[in-house]
Amino acid sequence: MVAGMVGGSGHAQDAKQQQDAAQKQDDAAAAKIVTSADETPAQKLDRSWKLLSDSVQDVKHFEIQQQALGALSSMGSNPRADKLIEGAMKDPMMDVRSAAVVAAGKTKSKLLQEPVRRMLDDPEPQVVFLAATTLWREYKDKSGEDVLDAVAAGDRKANPTLMHGARLDMDRTMHSPGTMAKIGITTGAGLLLGPFGFAVTGVEYAQKNGADTARVQAILLLAEEKTQAIHDSMKDALADKDPGVRAAAAEVLGQFHRREDAALIAPLLDDSKLPVRLAASAAYIDASSGVAVHAHK
Repeated sequence: MVAGMVGGSGHAQDAKQQQDAAQKQDDAAAAKIVTSADETPAQKLDRSWKLLSDSVQDVKHFEIQQQALGALSSMGSNPRADKLIEGAMKDPMMDVRSAAVVAAGKTKSKLLQEPVRRMLDDPEPQVVFLAATTLWREYKDKSGEDVLDAVAAGDRKANPTLMHGARLDMDRTMHSPGTMAKIGITTGAGLLLGPFGFAVTGVEYAQKNGADTARVQAILLLAEEKTQAIHDSMKDALADKDPGVRAAAAEVLGQFHRREDAALIAPLLDDSKLPVRLAASAAYIDASSGVAVHAHK
């Protein structure tokens, strides 16, 4: 797995070790999962929230934190989810803070606009740029306009005032073709936060777990229509052999906010793959609410 979006080979090696450890943890957890068959709906809700909360705070495995943020970001404006996303913006790991900023934008929750604005003072240019992009695109907030201006102009000399608290040289970091290409995947029409994590990290984690990321993206894009035909096809996709498709199907069904769908999603709370369980947990909470709290365009 490629480690995040920027960083040296040491970071990449650390990320691979963490992913290998996370996979072992995932496999071990799958063998010990308590079945939801005998749980009440309230117990399923409690278990769903606990998994999301524990995972987003799992500081030993940043890719698990990213996957949890991806699941939380699918829930729209949910105060409890918002609080978990805001907490992740204070994480010591740059990639987790980056994922939290993107997650906040995906929710479009007004409660997260000010926390994202504060990330313009992050010490890392990557986080600052993502915060500026998120504010501009998702909140129509121009607080980070000076950051975007500086990157767009291609300034060859870094101006510290343009990057607020960022300590890294903008010329070296924000104008690196590799860095900007990876950020483009995150901020453009690419993966954003899917069920397998953040940007490049998520792509490689998904591939290792046998997921077809193209199918996942196609499902999520088509599902924006929220038609009955999409709803019915997602019900069938819950049993797909591809874990990415199962996760995406659960996410989409949850966003219909139909209480009757909660029972269909519940079996995935016991899925063998952690990203699927995370997506299912968020979707189960969404479906159980029966109230459309999303603010999608």
